[in-house]
Amino acid sequence: MAETTTPYAQEAAPGSLITRDGQIQWAGLLMGPGTPYEIDRTGITGWDDLPVLDTGDITRPDQHGAWPGARWAQPRLVGASVWLLPRTAGQIPGVLAAFRSATGADGGEQWLAVRLHGETLAVRARVSRRVVPQDRSFVVHGASKASLQWTATDPRRFGSVLRETRATLPVMEPGLDWPAEPGAAGMGLEWPLEWGATGAAGTCTAVNGGAAAAHPVIEFRGPLRRPTLTRLRDGRRLQYDIVLGPQDVLTVDTESGTVLLNATASRLYTASPASVPEQLFQLAPGSTELAFRSDDATPDPRASATLRWRDAHW
Repeated sequence: MAETTTPYAQEAAPGSLITRDGQIQWAGLLMGPGTPYEIDRTGITGWDDLPVLDTGDITRPDQHGAWPGARWAQPRLVGASVWLLPRTAGQIPGVLAAFRSATGADGGEQWLAVRLHGETLAVRARVSRRVVPQDRSFVVHGASKASLQWTATDPRRFGSVLRETRATLPVMEPGLDWPAEPGAAGMGLEWPLEWGATGAAGTCTAVNGGAAAAHPVIEFRGPLRRPTLTRLRDGRRLQYDIVLGPQDVLTVDTESGTVLLNATASRLYTASPASVPEQLFQLAPGSTELAFRSDDATPDPRASATLRWRDAHW
């Protein structure tokens, strides 16, 4: 029996503070309707736009046009005008301090989540510009129309739900237990028939509900010898010449291209010649059928391959 896609609940979802359409969550700061940080009527820019594309097209030397090449999206720039609107004079210091703290230049990329028409999507981004005019309204009331810009080095937008699917090694069904000696007393088939435990097909299905390819994080858990995960659509596979013990976990991040044993030691060098570069092992939009195999003569039921990803959108 193949495993199907399910939500993975053991992680805080991007935009977990969002409750209404039009709200934005950034670094623990909630902006938009119902907050002291109202979004200007001009809204958000760059959120639903297609990022600028770099192409590898090559001009034809002997005829019109060019030979089409690969296309790659540049980083996504997201902008918003935010009104700082403390409700009372006593709230001014706290509202300004929270805004400054959340929109500083320190730290790495964090989730920027936006909800529009009931759909929450998020990107990993950093603040690249903050402008807070120090006009009379700001001096007297603490109110100002600030401008923010975020840069998302990965231009894809991701669903707020982290999805998961899992496969175990294939196990044959035992079937009916026939008597060893025909005619022996107390032996034979009796109704209802007992067919034994259900077997495992060693396959799973990963469903990417977006329109862009997603990069999963894959965990191989032992005991396991030479784990292999194959994309059945085109035969592309990940395979590692390594033996995993019962407590070992080999984590493959197909976006960063890392292969870590127990979250510490790199084992990228164990990739077999049949294994593709990790970044090329993607989940296309829609359903992807995968097969989990190993070189174990007797598969251990504790061994597994788990994939986690978010739906990817442009």
